[in-house]
This record gives sequence, structure tokens and C-alpha cells, in this order.
Amino acid sequence: MAIYSMTGYGKGIAEENGLKITVELKSVNHRFLDLNIKLPKVFSFAEDVLRKCLQANIGRGHIDVYVNYEDNREDKCSLNIDYDLAKQYIDVAKQLEEKFGVQNNLYVNELLRIPEVVTQVANEEDEQKLAQLLTNACMSAIENINKMKLLEGEALIKDLLAKIDGIKNVLPEIQRLSPLTLDEYRQKLMERVQEYLKEVPVDEVKLINEVAFYSDKFCTDEEITRLYTHIDHFINIVKEGGAVGKKLDFIVQEMNRESNTIGSKCNNAEITKYVVFLKSEIEKIREQVQNLV
Repeated sequence: MAIYSMTGYGKGIAEENGLKITVELKSVNHRFLDLNIKLPKVFSFAEDVLRKCLQANIGRGHIDVYVNYEDNREDKCSLNIDYDLAKQYIDVAKQLEEKFGVQNNLYVNELLRIPEVVTQVANEEDEQKLAQLLTNACMSAIENINKMKLLEGEALIKDLLAKIDGIKNVLPEIQRLSPLTLDEYRQKLMERVQEYLKEVPVDEVKLINEVAFYSDKFCTDEEITRLYTHIDHFINIVKEGGAVGKKLDFIVQEMNRESNTIGSKCNNAEITKYVVFLKSEIEKIREQVQNLV
């Protein structure tokens, strides 16, 4: 199955007998499907139709939906005048004139420019036609935005897998250096004990116990094994495709936890360098994963 990004833009147009509807979709990442729909007043009746169309065809993301409507028919929809609203504007203009002594230049053409004073009203016969055109334009926009989201999704996955390979290549180096850290600790501990005890013989049993305690406390085998498991799981989910964003995000959180534990356990400059690389790459992966559906 294909993997889609949540970022994209799509435009769809539907025309019939002088009617033209344009739907534009702009999408960015979001934990759920969040629709912000902006409709002309004449399409108030069709918002639910548009919303269901989007919900059925888009997984998740914040979607800004813009609808533009052109009626080029000779017999257009009728106009509705909100006389009460117009009167309120006229009354307010008079009050401002009287209170502040300014000229009242509110004319009919100014009233016509005020939103909602004059609106188009579709008759019942038009509503079904407009709803169908709106659906057609919406489906066209969804098709176009999905093309862009698919291309970006493919690019993201390619980059993510490259970063996963980089992390996988670093783990053997940490495994190689971990025993050296233990040897260094044993040597430094021996030198410190001898420095304090001077001529007193070192108790090898206690020294071995101390080193064994350190070895158990600072061993990173479990963390590295889990990292390998998380990497394999990550790759398998990508191969399955579909809505992978939330699953991968969870795995990345676990990978970050393991890398933090390795960093806290190992007091070695070389290992620290690799851990910094791990955490940096995992953070980049986390940011990119959050853009996937």
C-alpha cells in the first residue's frame, strides 16, 4: 500500500451549464482529521455533503477547504435582501454622525458591499445540482492533492530508510566499544586502589565483584538488541504501507528511549559521539514521521 504525506495542495473544478465550482485543499500535519471549511453563503446547505466527502477520502491532517462559486447563467439564483441588517448599518451610521459630527456618506452602493446584506439564494431545484457539482469538484481536488501527498510520502520514506540504515550501521561500533569501556574501568579502578593501598595487597575477589557490578549496571546489550528489533519493526511497517504515521511515531519514541539509556550508561568519549549521532538522527526521523498519514 502507498504511504502518503499529510502535506499537499489540490485543486478541483466542476462546470455545467454556466455553473462553475472550484474547490481548493491545503493540507498540513495534524494528529487527527481537522477540517476548516470556508463556503460561500449560497452553499450553506451543502457543508455536510462536502464534509462527508472529505472524511471518506482523507485519512488525517489539518485541511483548509476553499470553495469558489461562479454563476454565469442568464437566469441566476434569486437575491435575498436582509432589510433588518441593512437598517442596523444605517442606524449606526446616523448615530456616529450625530455623536462625532462626521459626514454620513453611507449610500446604497456601500450597503451592497457589506457581507450578508445581499445574498444569493438557490432554489430547491438548484440545490441538488449544486451539491453534485460540489462533490465532483471536491473529488477532483482530493485526487490532485493525493498525487502531491504520494510524491512527498515517497520522498520522506526514502530519506527515513536512509537514516535508519545510518543508525543500524552505528550500533556494531557501540557493541565493539562497550567491552573496552569495561576494561578501561577495570584498569582505572586497579590503579586507584593501588594508589590508595600502596603496599597493601589488592583483594582480587572484591575487585572482580566491583567490576562485575559495574558490568551489570552499565551493559548496553539489551538496549542495542531492542534497537535492532525496533529498526526491523520500523522497516516492516514501511513495507506494509498505508497509514503508518502513528505506528512509526511510537517506534521512534522507543528508539529514543533506548539511545538515551545507552548514553547514560557509557562513560566513553567514542560511544558518546555515536550516541549523539543516534539521538540526532532519531529526532530528525521523529519530525519527518509526524508528516506521514
